[in-house]
Amino acid sequence: MRPYNPPAAPYLDVVYSDAELLVLDKPSGLLTVPGRDPAHKDSLASRAQAEYPDALIVHRLDMDTSGLVVMGRGKEVHRALSTMFQNRQVDKSYIARVWGEPVEDEGTVDLPLICDWPNRPRQKVCFESGKPSQTRWHKLDSDGATSLLELIPITGRSHQLRVHMQALGHPILGDPFYAHPEALAAAPRLLLHAQVLGFEHPVLGREMHFLCNPGEAFQADG
Repeated sequence: MRPYNPPAAPYLDVVYSDAELLVLDKPSGLLTVPGRDPAHKDSLASRAQAEYPDALIVHRLDMDTSGLVVMGRGKEVHRALSTMFQNRQVDKSYIARVWGEPVEDEGTVDLPLICDWPNRPRQKVCFESGKPSQTRWHKLDSDGATSLLELIPITGRSHQLRVHMQALGHPILGDPFYAHPEALAAAPRLLLHAQVLGFEHPVLGREMHFLCNPGEAFQADG
């Protein structure tokens, strides 16, 4: 297991807050929720709850993935937001820099996924017992060596975007689980970022839309 050294700054990046919910920008390298090991106690949830004790996690990002996470304040709002995620009533898109350049400008990866138990937490494609998993992708730009893609998960399986990009032949740069050695060495971190999050406010009833850009690491020369 890799050593856990979560970033100390920014300690908690609050994109939006009100009496019902929080939207946070999680840095790469920080767990969304505490791990079982006491050494993995530090997390986005524990940091948020130190300041907002009623905040509850609705969904998660991988430790290596950065970007937008929403938390419900109180059980009722948490339940309402969780239902939206379960019913796919939330708009989500990610940005990723991948190895190489897809021939097409857009497409859909439709490959069933299952946990690769001997190699947890890795996932793998399995047509016999995998769960249905779909990802839409759009090419934003490319220099031939790497490409910037928008990824839209239709389903929400663990490591879905990472495995689907590997299966497409274009692993995400800096991916410690799925990138080949050259793609792994091409970036200091996993270049996957939850950029867009949209949903109906569970109390106010208005549409909420958040955009969080990924920063310089995603540039072609990063």
